[in-house]
Amino acid sequence: MLPGGGARSAYQVGVLKAIASWYPVGTPLPFRLLCGTSAGAILASVLAAYAPRFRLGTVALDRVWRNFRVEQVFSTDLRSMMSSGLHLLLALASGGWLLPPPRSLFNNAPLRRLLEWSVNFARIRQALDAGQLDALAVTATSFESGESVSFVDSSRPIEAWERAGRRGVAAELGLDHLMASAAIPFLFPPVSMAGTHFGDGAMRQLMPLSPAVHLGAERLLVIGVREPGRAPVGASLIGPPSFGQVFGFMLDTLFMEGLQGDLERLERINTLIGQSDVPQASQGMRRVESLLVLPSSDLSAAATAHAGEMPRTVRALLRTMGAASPAGGQLLSYLLFESGYTRLLIQMGQDDANARREEIEAFLQPGNR
Repeated sequence: MLPGGGARSAYQVGVLKAIASWYPVGTPLPFRLLCGTSAGAILASVLAAYAPRFRLGTVALDRVWRNFRVEQVFSTDLRSMMSSGLHLLLALASGGWLLPPPRSLFNNAPLRRLLEWSVNFARIRQALDAGQLDALAVTATSFESGESVSFVDSSRPIEAWERAGRRGVAAELGLDHLMASAAIPFLFPPVSMAGTHFGDGAMRQLMPLSPAVHLGAERLLVIGVREPGRAPVGASLIGPPSFGQVFGFMLDTLFMEGLQGDLERLERINTLIGQSDVPQASQGMRRVESLLVLPSSDLSAAATAHAGEMPRTVRALLRTMGAASPAGGQLLSYLLFESGYTRLLIQMGQDDANARREEIEAFLQPGNR
């Protein structure tokens, strides 16, 4: 289970790279199900394409994330940034008469080109058909229905599900699904699919563990992107927060709050099952184990230390939004697709996973509880 995290997902790459190094070269993917949202959906898709050779998949991820540049995600040249800013300014100044509101702040066409090169959907289909992977689930948000929609590419027929605010459907995954899942609101444009528009999967994903549970998972390895036990956002601010700080808080809530709440619900259900003498099947419940891996250090502080790597045009925009100070590190930590920062997060992910190697390896062993 790989939740979204923007540039913070470099940490997930590091954790996966460490786990892969514990297996012999040529070992297939040890996970039967892969579920991802936003940047996590992209990572999951690359892993699925390399299902026959797990370590090679993490090498492919590492190669891209270790050498990342913001220009590979969205256009940062002066012309593009000025065009976007002027469009927004004229739309606001004219009340939408001269120009309609822009579809997004950034042009993420570079991300589409990167994904066309780095995600092999034909290989994903081959891995599914060969039984090397049971299913890959990618979650996006429908702007028409307001639902969290999990698109599932599976090696077997799946039973679609529908619950309050969320549903799962069978689909042959493609580039549009990944672009939709990673379309962060306001920053990137929505994606049109099946006659409607979709955006970032984290927007309405109140129960991010739901796709994996519906697909029959018995154990969930969840790799998050927010360090545990840190001080409340804005606790050290003097005066009201800036727009950039509020937006950073919104992204943090978007990507992580649903996950924490869902894990707590899962633990309560497991406790209830353990205390009940009634068979699980008759309760409509079953025990699902989980193991959560989180960063050991503050990623916002790490991003602030590497802020100078951002293109000058983006730094100017962040200053305009009031996110150039250390208090704006939270927003920066999700947008800093630059190699100095991503390499730091990859190493942190490796170190954290290796520190918990015995625990993670035991969890991944079939039959262990």
